[in-house]
Amino acid sequence: MPDRADSCGAAAAALQVTVEILRSATSRARLASLAEAQFGDMVKAVVDVRRRLMAIGGELHSDEEAALIEDGSAQADLWGINLYPAEQGEAWLEFDSMINVRPSQGNRSRNVEDGALRELIRQIVTALVTG
Repeated sequence: MPDRADSCGAAAAALQVTVEILRSATSRARLASLAEAQFGDMVKAVVDVRRRLMAIGGELHSDEEAALIEDGSAQADLWGINLYPAEQGEAWLEFDSMINVRPSQGNRSRNVEDGALRELIRQIVTALVTG
């Protein structure tokens, strides 16, 4: 009988979710399906605040960050978030990611500390996720 780690690894390998760059709107239901396949109730995402698009589907925020940089984004414009599709209101969007730690840009924590930047990210997410 395989041990628990082998079973988890096989399940993760079977999922092989790839990073997708959202240039147009997707549904909250689609995010819920992605969440269920990955983390249960959450989807990791990275938002490009200059290009107003978002990457989803990575196991790590850094996977999505790399995909966006390869697509032409500048790292300084990318901010990591977590989306909880089943939640409503403020609870559905969480500004927490290791890629957000950037003292050179005045952000010294995993959170997005600038209120205006958080609002811009909310606006972009609202435009890209319906429902």
